[in-house]
Amino acid sequence: MLIDVLPDPWDPDAFVGAFDDWAREQGLPLYPAQEEAVLELVLDRHLVLSTPTGTGKSLVAVAAHAAALAQGRRSWYTAPIKALVSEKFFQLVDIFGPANVGMITGDSSVNPEAPILCCTAEILANRALRHGEEGHVDEVVVMDEFHFYADPDRGWAWQVPLLQLNRARFVLMSATLGDVTAIADDLERRTGLEVAQVTGVERPVPLRYRYVITPIHETIDELLRDGLAPVYVVHFSQAAAVERAQALLSAKVATREQRDRIADEIAGFRFAPGFGNVLSRLIRAGIGVHHAGMLPKYRRLVEQLAQRGLLRVICGTDTLGVGINVPIRTVLLTGLTKFDGTRMRQLTAREFHQVAGRAGRAGFDTEGEVVAEAPEHEIENAIAAAKAEARNKKQGPKKRAPEGFVSWGPASFERLIAAVPETLAPSMRMTAAMMINVIGRRHGDPFTDVRALVFDNHEPVPRRRELARRAIQLYRTLRTAGVVQQQGGGFDGTAVISLAVDLPEDFALNQPLSPFALAAFELLDPASSEYPLDMISVLEATLDDPRPVLAQQQFRARGEAVAAMKAEGIEYDQRMELLEDVTWPKPLADLLEQTFETFAASQPWVHDFELSPKSVVRDLWEKAFTFPEFVAYYQLGRSEGLVLRYLSDAYRAARQTIPEDARTPELQDLIDWLGELVRQTDSSLLEEWEALSNPLGEPAAPSRGASDVAGLDGFNPRAFAILVRNELWRRVRLAALQRDDELVALDPDAGWPEALDGYYAEHDDLRTDADARSARMVQVDEHPEGEPGTWRVRQVLADPAGDHDWGITASVDLEASADQGVPVLRVLEVGRLGG
Repeated sequence: MLIDVLPDPWDPDAFVGAFDDWAREQGLPLYPAQEEAVLELVLDRHLVLSTPTGTGKSLVAVAAHAAALAQGRRSWYTAPIKALVSEKFFQLVDIFGPANVGMITGDSSVNPEAPILCCTAEILANRALRHGEEGHVDEVVVMDEFHFYADPDRGWAWQVPLLQLNRARFVLMSATLGDVTAIADDLERRTGLEVAQVTGVERPVPLRYRYVITPIHETIDELLRDGLAPVYVVHFSQAAAVERAQALLSAKVATREQRDRIADEIAGFRFAPGFGNVLSRLIRAGIGVHHAGMLPKYRRLVEQLAQRGLLRVICGTDTLGVGINVPIRTVLLTGLTKFDGTRMRQLTAREFHQVAGRAGRAGFDTEGEVVAEAPEHEIENAIAAAKAEARNKKQGPKKRAPEGFVSWGPASFERLIAAVPETLAPSMRMTAAMMINVIGRRHGDPFTDVRALVFDNHEPVPRRRELARRAIQLYRTLRTAGVVQQQGGGFDGTAVISLAVDLPEDFALNQPLSPFALAAFELLDPASSEYPLDMISVLEATLDDPRPVLAQQQFRARGEAVAAMKAEGIEYDQRMELLEDVTWPKPLADLLEQTFETFAASQPWVHDFELSPKSVVRDLWEKAFTFPEFVAYYQLGRSEGLVLRYLSDAYRAARQTIPEDARTPELQDLIDWLGELVRQTDSSLLEEWEALSNPLGEPAAPSRGASDVAGLDGFNPRAFAILVRNELWRRVRLAALQRDDELVALDPDAGWPEALDGYYAEHDDLRTDADARSARMVQVDEHPEGEPGTWRVRQVLADPAGDHDWGITASVDLEASADQGVPVLRVLEVGRLGG
């Protein structure tokens, strides 16, 4: 372990030698640029490390942490996304030991007093605002992916530590920084320490660039024939990536021997219905797909197979430029333009180099390939011209670019190759949470501190004036709300400004609207049958929006509204006008919005965050969907990873936010069901969270994945019973809607049509309210006589008269449930009970 070879007492020369020896033992001898960077670190300078992908910036970061540890300093590692933070946490634990590494992401706080801390950039920025330089004396701050400094929404979090932590040492890292002279000069002015820059380094694996005018399938065939795999085919939408991968199924990407090896590797892996079936076919053919919308287990599988050299082609999006561990020989760009959320435009130099830089594997390749495809219409014109020339005929009219198409060509490609990444533009902001953090400091004068924050930053003068006006507006709001108090007459040093309320540390970090949710919970009646779902609706309103889900919910809602309006004879123009008001479901919207405004009167910082009523968890529960059914119903196959992350966030928020004394048995059932739903879909997200919550304690029992949901190891009968109840409830819901065909598809031999005829001959309708779905309406026999390995279950139907004389009787096969990852239920009888 690296910590065992660090010099004690501190000796710079001894450290350099010890680190160099350790790196060689790991099979990672230092490149000249790394040696230079390590020397700058021990000379106690700030370091700007802007070297290409594959030049070992991560190893330099390890050296920075090791040097800090050897000197008794704390060090921080920051990254833009939680996944990278947790990945780095585990890597550093392997290197330095679990006692020396901690992590704070907002979801979890692990070993927060450790000498090495991993966190998101926003967390360090908020701590810098709260504590200033007094809380970070002589610390080392490693800021990875520092080009996020220019992000319009999040860039403030990369700028604030540079402004506030004047006694820390910084290591700023990225492959695409561009000219950072202004940032380096300002950092040296503030801290009095020299800023060393290690830039312009030659890649250990040089890149070769080509622009081709051949159809993409021919280009891929040529790359494979020439031994230039793995090929990462870059698309600028998830749909295009999947479509390209499926189109390659007709090509011979992998040999029979390679396909056999792949089959052996994935023999025990479970692919769920829907996209899982598509991915299974692709992987068996040697083709991978990789994008942010996939389930984590699928992305990890693709990465693992690629690392073993089993996938020769991977189709994905340009997001692979941010910390994705996929070894690549060739990057094939399907275009040089992208839609940025507003318009189609050509790639920036930074975007291009982030993606192109992934080509070429150190230790494997002597050269990396970057190939750009010409626009499709130009390729077709080139093919037509070649055919005309071969036939000695005149070429017909050329095909034109589609309307609105943003073109590119060889000149665009050459310009991007030669271009230096654009100079990072600052993106400072002021929020109420930032103001509260600064005012709440134990040391310093709040007025002077805020003034310095808005006037002594990296922004141009006009922008500083805007920030000052915003700060004054926020200050007045905070005073009016009684959050901030002022004693004394003015800002000439006589005024004393302080917080008038006690706020927890990191109040704006861990689910920032959790305090509002706690207040809103108090308005709900635990005796109400809607209480469990209403509690979940309050919680969902505080979570980030899963945009693809909401868009599909709105699409379906509008489709149903149109059908209803047509049936009522409403004219087209009026229908279109009325449709503007139809959106996704927003339970409790009026109550929540009124409560939010009342809460904000005393806690105005909550206006920094957006309340967004929605129904995703609630929709799943009410429709009794499984995860695959929900994804299929809303056509979210390309976004199922996003859906799962939302559900996982909702489960964690419920566990962390809802007080124990507010959890009725029905609400606890709902929370347990949600956790089990996430686990059986892909347990990796919850496993990661639980592992991070207790990395130093006793090893947890292996968590259940889909493969052993009802198996002997870790079997949780209570959680499984909730899943079984959902399967029964799905049938009740369909029976209430009298959807005979769907019931027959579920249970071909149950006699549903005849049973429904009999039930509705006696009862006018079938209730589906909360009481009808309660646990008391379900009977479970876990040990039926003569039926080992099964459960016998009964769902009592809620008729209008309350006779409860009809029901559904079924058996559950535990072994089959374990094998398939969902309860396998067979309806034995639908009819009158006791007769």
